[in-house]
Amino acid sequence: MIRFVLTFTMVLAYFCNDAQPNILRWSLTTDGSIAWNVKPNDTHTDNIEMSGKQVSTIVTYGVNNGVLVLKKRLIFPMLRRIPNDTHASLIIDFDQTEQPLLKVNGAVIKELPRKFQHKGKITIESETDGPLKIRREIIPSVDKPAVIEICTITNTSNSRCEFEVIEGGRVFETDPAKGVYGKYIVSCKVYSNQKVALEPGENTSFWLLYTGRKSSEEPYLYSPNYELAKRENFVASIFSTLQLQTPSDTINSEFNFAKIRASESIFDTKGGLMHAPGGTSYYAAIWANDQAEYINPFFPFLGDISGVESAINSFRHFARYMNPDYKPIPSSIIAEGVDYWNGAGDRGDQAMIAYGASRFALAYGDKETAKELWPLIEWCLEYLNRNISSEGVIFSNSDELEGRFPAGEYNLSTNTLAYGGLVSASLLANELQKPELSKIYGQRAKALKESIESYFGANVEGFNTYRYYDGNTKLRAWICIPLTMGIYDRKEETLKALFSDKLWTSNGILTESGDKTFWDRATLYAFRGLLMAGATDKTIGYLKFYSSQRLLGEHVPYPIEAWPEGNKRHLSAESGLYCRVITEGLFGIEPTGFRSFKLTPRLPSDWDRMSLKNIKAFGSDFDINVTRIKDSLLVEIVSKGEIVFTSNWDGVNPINIKLLTP
Repeated sequence: MIRFVLTFTMVLAYFCNDAQPNILRWSLTTDGSIAWNVKPNDTHTDNIEMSGKQVSTIVTYGVNNGVLVLKKRLIFPMLRRIPNDTHASLIIDFDQTEQPLLKVNGAVIKELPRKFQHKGKITIESETDGPLKIRREIIPSVDKPAVIEICTITNTSNSRCEFEVIEGGRVFETDPAKGVYGKYIVSCKVYSNQKVALEPGENTSFWLLYTGRKSSEEPYLYSPNYELAKRENFVASIFSTLQLQTPSDTINSEFNFAKIRASESIFDTKGGLMHAPGGTSYYAAIWANDQAEYINPFFPFLGDISGVESAINSFRHFARYMNPDYKPIPSSIIAEGVDYWNGAGDRGDQAMIAYGASRFALAYGDKETAKELWPLIEWCLEYLNRNISSEGVIFSNSDELEGRFPAGEYNLSTNTLAYGGLVSASLLANELQKPELSKIYGQRAKALKESIESYFGANVEGFNTYRYYDGNTKLRAWICIPLTMGIYDRKEETLKALFSDKLWTSNGILTESGDKTFWDRATLYAFRGLLMAGATDKTIGYLKFYSSQRLLGEHVPYPIEAWPEGNKRHLSAESGLYCRVITEGLFGIEPTGFRSFKLTPRLPSDWDRMSLKNIKAFGSDFDINVTRIKDSLLVEIVSKGEIVFTSNWDGVNPINIKLLTP
């Protein structure tokens, strides 16, 4: 015990620092972006994914011996390849050879980056070995299959010079026999004035258009500044809603960036709007974990209409596979909704869907939408009820890790998600005037909670926490998941186990003790659960450190999927999980009805205040302000500029909030 306390205290003291210049490459700026100011002899590259409704791009950028590195991978989710499976999006790489040569006074210039910035776009500011500066802005189109790169050239010398663009570009044409819609044309075209005389201080611009289309479609006439303005407006709208204000600039900023990544990866498919993970592999498709479980319950809080519609549409797709024999709903609906993938067996997908759909319906606060989703929720809960063992736990022969690690036939994740689904469904049934079902689901939730304790509660590696499955002898990351569902019976020992050197690393929580694999989704679930359980001061230091690494470290600016698998891809739903650390963990918002929720804010002892503004959930638009006043917390709910609720809270029992009907 003493060893644990000493280790934890030392690590926490280190992690609590927001500013760690010795290990952080990037810094915060006053306009809400992050910046990497390139040092002499820097050699470093990174990549970032950016998405619009018709395209995604993974841009590799950086410096090599002082010279610009800039490569792009373009993914077109609606230009489908054969076979039309999960990974059938058309993908084309541009390796920088499509970039035009730039000349000044007849000599080719080298581009020497001095600053990189991110804020929903990539901005690169470079000097050259000539009398010019170059500014590049790279964005995906918000709603078209295109990536735009705008280059502004400025004469920084005291004399007139001649600037020349030696036109580059590149065109790919695919084999029509390998495309669902025949031949595809992907091109990079350079738009420039070729040769321009620049007076001192004068500037000019050219731009590159990366686009893809079916050969049967006519080319579209793009306006670069219009596309840039649309992207900037999208980012500004995401920053302006659900605003987090705390004393930690790092957490505030990572929350803003996570909202971008969570919201942008929505694709306008022939099957409707589909939120998808991205990462080169996962587009125009939905999953029971990434979409139904992870991100859909978050979208009502943000209020972004595309996010909300993508959530509703995902549940519609899953509902297509309900059947009278109660065979499992597929894990994933793929290829714009025309096919499905179910290659890992029953991963607990029905628990994921029931939990996610009921939480979404409550938080969204629209009765008609809830009625539409109810048959799916009811079907999934009946499926789960038909798969309960004699020991009271629910069968699933896999989990969301799909066999990467053992899960047995009855695992903690499936059962805890089912419990959360029953609790929320009971509340939702009450809102839909179904009192008998509300009672039944409440009773089932109580029984399942008891079975979770009796079946999974165990001493594992010296900690009285949970085993993940029967026969499990190593600590697993998912021992955190009961905390996120309000099961606190073993919270103290679970906290110690999660933060022990058997699971915790500087990269987050290991999937299993003794292994090297980590998945951010587990770390983010742990943060959320530990905050919900009241381990505020112990958790906030780790959250600050994690946020600084993801936002300002070597691979920025979003939460990642995993390592070593996927090479730390910026999958979108993980950013949604980061946002839920704030809404459900730090502020403790738990939906209880269409206009009601429990509120259990967890203000760290070294913070005097925190606010979450422009919350769009529960059919409303409101703020939550939490202020420390001596030994209590002043909690205020503000709507339309007026305080509609105020309480001097003792920090113990949750506050029940009932919002007025708009």
